[in-house]
Amino acid sequence: MSDYFGKDTFKLGFGLMRLPKLEDGSIDVEQTKEMVDRFIEAGGTYFDTAYVYDNGESETVAGKALIQRYPRDSFTLATKMNAWMGRPSMEETKKQFETSLERTGAGYFDYYLLHALQDNNYQIYKDYDLFNYVRSLKEEGKVKHWGFSFHSSPEMLDKILTENPDVDFVQLQINYADWDNPNVASRRNYETARAHGKSITVMEPIKGGKLADPLDEIKELFKQANPDASYASWAIRFVASLDGIITVLSGMSNIEQMEDNVSYMRDFKPLTEEEQEVIRKAQQILESAKEIPCTACHYCTEGCPMNINIPDIFAAVNEFSRYHVDFHLGRNYRIATTDHGKASDCIQCGQCESVCPQQLPIIDLLKKAAELAEK
Repeated sequence: MSDYFGKDTFKLGFGLMRLPKLEDGSIDVEQTKEMVDRFIEAGGTYFDTAYVYDNGESETVAGKALIQRYPRDSFTLATKMNAWMGRPSMEETKKQFETSLERTGAGYFDYYLLHALQDNNYQIYKDYDLFNYVRSLKEEGKVKHWGFSFHSSPEMLDKILTENPDVDFVQLQINYADWDNPNVASRRNYETARAHGKSITVMEPIKGGKLADPLDEIKELFKQANPDASYASWAIRFVASLDGIITVLSGMSNIEQMEDNVSYMRDFKPLTEEEQEVIRKAQQILESAKEIPCTACHYCTEGCPMNINIPDIFAAVNEFSRYHVDFHLGRNYRIATTDHGKASDCIQCGQCESVCPQQLPIIDLLKKAAELAEK
């Protein structure tokens, strides 16, 4: 591999977006502490959160589970500034930085990102002068490295990097399922970032957990190749094997997931050519699959005027696509729509599609879900 910024970073990063929850819906701080301990014991250093994760609770828990318990120079912390969810004003958006410092108690951030840049919000970040604001934070020593997370086309990524050549790194969605997916364009975005000489942190390597429980045909393929390897390990090692990767973020939700991930990333070995061929066969299987590639990020639900639980509706449809059990579809759909709108309640306002990182045609998919589940 070439030399690049972040080359020596432990290749597994701890994403703090899907932390374990208690029965009341709050984050399980004690279990998170144990996960942090095991991650650091294995050599992990990179932690990733955001101002909007769990309505700010993720940053607060980062303070309790990590920052208050370990020397500040023993780990790195990344967080993000969001200018589009809820459309805060310029002043409110800039205040997010100080709020993130207060929540975490970090003192400074090793990595600071403008959050989820896309075609429909890039201009907001420019109008608010947030690129220059983050540059000033770096000049003041409050931020060591700055970049942005990204969910859009290679052409837009090229535009942003051309206009902002001093960006230190970018965060991209890369996984073997989306490698040649035209909506996500993992491969082309990766190649664009590298063409600009940028190092990359990776999000969604397991596609919101979907690749930890892949299609049965893929499970069989992986088991034949290596019966001892977890399905998630194939996904994470695929991405970590790429050149220019700082770290691969995994949003781990329990100690078991943490233990599995560190078991093969503690002494990381890139995929062999034989293993790469197994991944190519898995990609071929996925090309013929008809599941909705939703990662359950819930960005779409934040501003839905009809309070439709879109990710859970799509999950119900996907389970039916796999197993074709009418009873399960009816049950899961009822659960997804309890205290929420039905798929047929969609008024086609387009709010969900404007923020979907996967660029999904949500309106059409909800129509199909209604036809399938409300018949």
